[in-house]
Amino acid sequence: MNSVVKLNSMEKLTIVKVGGKIVEESISLKKLLSDFSKIKGNKVLVHGGGRSATALASKLGIESEMVNGRRITNAEMLKVVTMVYGGLVNKQIVAELQAIHVNALGLTGADLNYMRSEKRPVLDVDYGYVGDVKEVNAEILVDLISKGVVPVLAPLTHDNNGNLLNTNADTIASEAAKALSGFFEVTLMYCFEKKGVLLNENDDDSVIEFLTQDLFDKYILDGIVKGGMIPKLENSFEALKAGVKQVVITRSDQIHLDAGTKMML
Repeated sequence: MNSVVKLNSMEKLTIVKVGGKIVEESISLKKLLSDFSKIKGNKVLVHGGGRSATALASKLGIESEMVNGRRITNAEMLKVVTMVYGGLVNKQIVAELQAIHVNALGLTGADLNYMRSEKRPVLDVDYGYVGDVKEVNAEILVDLISKGVVPVLAPLTHDNNGNLLNTNADTIASEAAKALSGFFEVTLMYCFEKKGVLLNENDDDSVIEFLTQDLFDKYILDGIVKGGMIPKLENSFEALKAGVKQVVITRSDQIHLDAGTKMML
């Protein structure tokens, strides 16, 4: 019944994806979560933690291997990312949110079976135990949110056969946003070290305020948008096409402000 109420009323929901050192260093994490708590209405936090995983793996004598910015996740590395993403980073965030009176619940995709994936097939690269999302049980998240819970989503999913799978945090955020767009008016926010998408990568104030698909295509041809930003923005436009109301690219300390690059179809 709660899901029907949400579906009809279309309350606003903000999904914030943040990663890197922001969630792995005490001072920046506290600042992030303070700003996150100021976002009005329903909210979800999606986090990464790759630096911590790499550091722990090194201490354990496990080599980290990356291809095109993606982690190769063998059986030993899967244990590491499970400990770091589903344990250390996720539960630290939950504890910090509870300290500022945000009633958070940390989840992997296996918890409550909210997100199922399949092991990525081997094509040019064998990524190992990496999952491609196939199903999101949105009503589980809706039920939690309707009870005032703030889900904190770790970048781990499961295959429904007892296996956890390492899954890109950007993908977790976009798939959750798409699934929840049937129940809420969703704003998806991707946070990184810049104020938004820049016209000039050497000028932090050259933020592109609004970005359409046509402009995106033009900026790629002009070499303005390149590298790892391209797949992030491609995922963003896919989310918009799937029903997400708005996608914002911004800096983590601006998530509670009307700032950054706003993407639209």
